[in-house]
Amino acid sequence: MTVTVDRVKCACSDCVCVVSVDQGVKRDGRIYCSDECAGHHAKGDGCHHAGCKCHG
Repeated sequence: MTVTVDRVKCACSDCVCVVSVDQGVKRDGRIYCSDECAGHHAKGDGCHHAGCKCHG
């Protein structure tokens, strides 16, 4: 049996976003929904997706 995962939760622990494996930002072997999450919110900005209030 083969299972194909095409969507995952953003690797940012505070983020609630689900992202396409193909469209996500890949950094350090993990998949994030945005550059802000992938950069660990260095400037304090959230991912700006509707309903998500993450800021790292």
